[in-house]
Amino acid sequence: MSTVEEAYEHCALVTKEQARNFYYGIRLLPPDKRSALCAVYALARIVDDIGDGDLPPEAKLQGLADIRKSLGDLSASTDPVYVAVADAARRYPIPLGAFEELLDGVEMDVTGREYVRFEDLVEYCRCVAGSVGRLCLGVFGSKPEPEAPTYADELGIALQQTNILRDIREDLLNGRVYLPKEDLDKFGVELKVGEDGRLADDGGGLTALVHFSAARARDWYARGLKLVPSLDRRSAACCAAMSGIYRTLLDRIDEQPSLVFDRRLSLSGREKAVVAVRALTGIGR
Repeated sequence: MSTVEEAYEHCALVTKEQARNFYYGIRLLPPDKRSALCAVYALARIVDDIGDGDLPPEAKLQGLADIRKSLGDLSASTDPVYVAVADAARRYPIPLGAFEELLDGVEMDVTGREYVRFEDLVEYCRCVAGSVGRLCLGVFGSKPEPEAPTYADELGIALQQTNILRDIREDLLNGRVYLPKEDLDKFGVELKVGEDGRLADDGGGLTALVHFSAARARDWYARGLKLVPSLDRRSAACCAAMSGIYRTLLDRIDEQPSLVFDRRLSLSGREKAVVAVRALTGIGR
C-alpha cells in the first residue's frame, strides 16, 4: 500500500510525463495545491487512457464502470492515484461528482456518439473538459463568486474545442469526428484523408470551417476567463498559463489552418514557458 506521500509522488510523475500543457500551469501553484491537482489529473488520465486504448468496447465500458465503483469508496482503494485523490478531497472542496461526468463523456467516445448540432458537442465538451475545469476550481478555491463553477466549465469547453481543431486528422484516422454535422454541411466539408496523408480541403471549405470554429471557441474563452479575477494570484497564474497555451495554439491554427491537415500541432517547450512566465508576472494576453 502506498503512503499518501508516495501516492502524490506517483501522481506528480504521471502528470509531468503525460500532461505537457497542463504541467506548465501546475508548476506555478504552491506545493500543496500542485500535489492535489496532480492527483486530479492522474485519475482523469486513467479515465482517458481507457477511452483511447486498444481494448474492445465492452472491456472499456467495464473499466469505466469499475472506476465509478471505486469513486464510491475511495478510502477502500490501495491504488496510489485513488489514495492521493482521497486525501486531496479531504483537504479541498473537490467536486468528485465531476469525475462521473468525465466518465459519461468518455463513454460517448466508446459508444461512438454522433454530433449533429453544436449543442451536442457542447454537452460532450462539458463532460470531458468542463468537468476538469470544475475539479481544478475545487483545488484553486475562489473569492465569493456564484458564477465561478460556470466560468470554470466554460473555460474547459473552450480548451476542448481547441483540442478538437488540433486533432481533426488524428481523430478521423481513429474513426472519430467531433466537428458537428451541421457545421460540416454548412461549409460543404467531407472529412477525408488524401493519398498524400493530408486532410482534403476541396474548395477551401475545411479552412473556412476552421476559421469559423476558432472564432466561436474564442467566445467561450472570453466567458471562461472571467474566472481568473476571482482566484488568488498563484491559482490565477496557473489558470492563465494553461488557457494561454491553448489560446496561443488556437491562434496559430486560425492563422494557418493547413498546419493541422497533416500533423498534430503543438507549441515548443520554450513557447509554453514564455506563456507561463507571462501568466505569473501578470503580463498575460
